[in-house]
This record gives sequence, structure tokens and C-alpha cells, in this order.
Amino acid sequence: MTEIIWNLSDSGTWLFPLIVSSAVIDSINPCAFSILLLTIAFLFSVGQLRSKILSIGGFYILGIFLIYMLIGLGILQTLHIFNTPHFMAKIGAYLLIVLGLINLINEFVPAFPIKLKIPNFAHKKMALLMEIGSLPAAFFLGTLVGLCEFPCTGGPYLMALGLLHDQATYLKGLWYLLIYNAIFVLPLIIILLLAGNKKLLEKIQSWHQKEKLAMRFWGGIAMVALGIIILFL
Repeated sequence: MTEIIWNLSDSGTWLFPLIVSSAVIDSINPCAFSILLLTIAFLFSVGQLRSKILSIGGFYILGIFLIYMLIGLGILQTLHIFNTPHFMAKIGAYLLIVLGLINLINEFVPAFPIKLKIPNFAHKKMALLMEIGSLPAAFFLGTLVGLCEFPCTGGPYLMALGLLHDQATYLKGLWYLLIYNAIFVLPLIIILLLAGNKKLLEKIQSWHQKEKLAMRFWGGIAMVALGIIILFL
């Protein structure tokens, strides 16, 4: 694995750190955190065993990972077919800046009409899937969350895909996508493992409520900064 990462970093001095940075920014996603925590809390409330909670949470995360991989593969394949160099990277960079600014505006102007969140129409479906509490339902919930949050927070991903189209072959791009999406779901995996303990879950929920706004604020700054760096590079 180390050799693969070394070879990938050789394909462009800035490519690997930019892809990793984009994935880290994309992974700080309060929406996905909130739904995972709500699901775990619900399963505890109905007396599910820790092993069952970990399994259901794992399928939720797997759903998000797979849907993001499929979205990435589809966009990357489309870019290679139409061969539009630098176009998507620039679009992604501009979108990254816009989304970051929206995050910052929401922090200081709560009444601002544009908000980056999962659409209201999806909430009822997500609640129903949580209540089912089965592995297929958890997987479908993960895919639904991934599909709903991509239009709102997909700026880092689009920018990364544009960079992969410009700087890497399609096969190397596949490795980058695996690395990107592994980093993307890593915080969810950590939260799941920690929240499998009921007392820790309460502490994590409290921390999440306190730090949710700060995550959006610093995430917004990071998005704007990364978008500007891409435009200059």
C-alpha cells in the first residue's frame, strides 16, 4: 500500500496532498454525523446489542462509501469521454469557494435562505429507515444520505475528480478515489466504534451539538482556502 501511495504522489507534486486535503474537508460532514448518531441512539433505546449496533452502523457507512464511489466513477468516466481539461477542476474550485462562503454566511447570518443541508423531503424516509433497524435498511439509509448530501457538499469531490482527470490516468484515478473515499468515511467509522458504548454516545452527542457550528465555520474557511489554492495552481 505504501508503494502505491508513493507512486501516486509521483504523478504530480501537489496532486496527492490536494486529494487528501479535499477528502479531509469533505469528511467533516455534520449531516452524516447527525444521522449516524441518531440511528445509534435509536437502536440503544430499543435495546439492541452492541454487536447489532456496530453491524447496522457499518452497513450505513458502507452505503455512503459505495454511493460516493459510484458517483465518482461515473463523473470521472464522463470527463475522460468528453476530455475537457481543467474545466471540472476549475468548476469544482469555484464551487468549493461558493459552498465555503455559504457555510460562513450561515454562521453569522442564520436567516440566510440558502443552507447546506439534507432536503426536508428526505427526512421522513430517513426516519422510517432508522425505525426498521435492519442491515438492508441501514445500507439504503447510507446511500440516501450520500445522494442527498452530494449536491450540497460535493464541491471538494468535484474538484478532486477534475484534478484526477487532468493529472492522472483512469486507473490511477481509481486508486485515488479509493483513498479519497476511505478518508471520507473514516470519521464515521471512528464515531461508530466510540458510540457503540452508550455512555460514550452521550458524550459524543453533547460534543457534536457544541462543535457543530465550529465544524461548519472552520470547514467553510478550509473550503474557500483550498478552492483559491487550486485556482492559483
